[in-house]
Amino acid sequence: MTFDLFTIGVLLAAAVVYQFLPVNWRGWSLMIGSIVVVYWLQPALPLRNADFILPTVTVVLAVGGWYLTRKPDDEAQQATLPQDRVTFAVITALLVGMAFFRYIDTDFRLTPAPPNPLWVAVGLGIVYVPVLALRRPIYARQWGTLAAAMIFIIALFVVLKANPLVMGVSSVGRALTGQDRTLAGAIDLNWLGFSYVAFRLIHTLRDRQTEQLPALSLQQYMTYIVFFPAFIAGPIDRAERFQEDMVALPAVKRFDGERFLRAFERISMGLFKKFVIADLLAVGLSLNPTNAALLENTFWAWVLLYGYALRLFFDFAGYTDIAIGIGILFGVQLPENFKAPYLKRDITTFWQSWHITLSNWARFYVFSPLSRNLLRRKPRPNPMLIVLATQTATMVTIGLWHGITWNFLIWGLWHGVALFVHKQYTDRTRKWYRSLKEKPWQYRAVEGVAWFITFHYVVLGWVWFAMPDLVQALNVYAALFGFAR
Repeated sequence: MTFDLFTIGVLLAAAVVYQFLPVNWRGWSLMIGSIVVVYWLQPALPLRNADFILPTVTVVLAVGGWYLTRKPDDEAQQATLPQDRVTFAVITALLVGMAFFRYIDTDFRLTPAPPNPLWVAVGLGIVYVPVLALRRPIYARQWGTLAAAMIFIIALFVVLKANPLVMGVSSVGRALTGQDRTLAGAIDLNWLGFSYVAFRLIHTLRDRQTEQLPALSLQQYMTYIVFFPAFIAGPIDRAERFQEDMVALPAVKRFDGERFLRAFERISMGLFKKFVIADLLAVGLSLNPTNAALLENTFWAWVLLYGYALRLFFDFAGYTDIAIGIGILFGVQLPENFKAPYLKRDITTFWQSWHITLSNWARFYVFSPLSRNLLRRKPRPNPMLIVLATQTATMVTIGLWHGITWNFLIWGLWHGVALFVHKQYTDRTRKWYRSLKEKPWQYRAVEGVAWFITFHYVVLGWVWFAMPDLVQALNVYAALFGFAR
């Protein structure tokens, strides 16, 4: 299940109920509601019990992330400890309680196929008890423990994004559950929301390593990791910013007209973008493998590519608007994710305007640390090589985050090289470009050409994104430039 119109309607109704809650219940309701939505949105999977196990692992990973990032000797952290114990008990009871839906008619279940609640309780005990017993050794070696946790999250991410690996895990899972291994497929482990959960976990683990993460209560941390409006497709908020909104929840006015107006403006805009424009483009006017196989002339190849570029923007930007609007209704202001990216005149500002929170995450946790590492090397590498390596690595990370395939790797290289070329160009033409501002007509002409080149470079790059393999992508490029069969 994703954010369809029914789901959005349910969340809007929940937002109305939320306004009537006592102010000291708001934090609890957001955490509990977010955990419930994690189970509710997870689609049914062919692998037995996987659609219950995967959401449960999401919540357990969030608890583990908080446990590893908490500051045991910090006064602010100590102050939340009594509430944290209650929160831990509530979360555990909730996870076990979700398994009791197995005794309810399938039409009314929040999760498709829960296992026996006893096995859920035993499983949680097997995970929790050893970790709690090792509390002191973990804290004594916290830097290494945090690094190991990040490596674990990355390894899990790689397994889920690399088709051969996920097929292997699916085959093993089917063998353990007595199902036909020949039917193993990536769909068996369609772990909804994990890509965004992984990035939030890495953000908090790394910021704890560098002593930048504020002291978060378990309630705040859990809600941040699985906050339901941003769970499926972002935005990727910062923990410290999210905490500010959580602390301010009691002060949020009930049925505040200005807040509701802002929320419904964003939601209405998002609904129009996603369910009108994007869905109309998806019906025959957007590049996909089926349409690509039927291409016979250049004109239609470009029509479908432009349609795909617009569909991608309106679908994603529309979802972001809906997520931000729903967040506002619950008193949380999620960050912006798009700022007219297709109108930008260079590739750098495009990436400062497209999926902004993902770009910022990659800059904080890939570009900056890699740059610092290369600059500290003796002898120091060539500055141009440092720029090329860091920008390419950053964009390849973003590409492979979508899936570990050759096409996503090439798409990352496509943008990494473009960012490098643009930096070299601007470094050498800055003085000339400033002089153009004294010549309005020439300045506008250069800006127009720059926009045209940037837009089409980005659009052509979407071919790697839209096609599942190299052969189909190359066939689309052949059609775009008049070499269609």
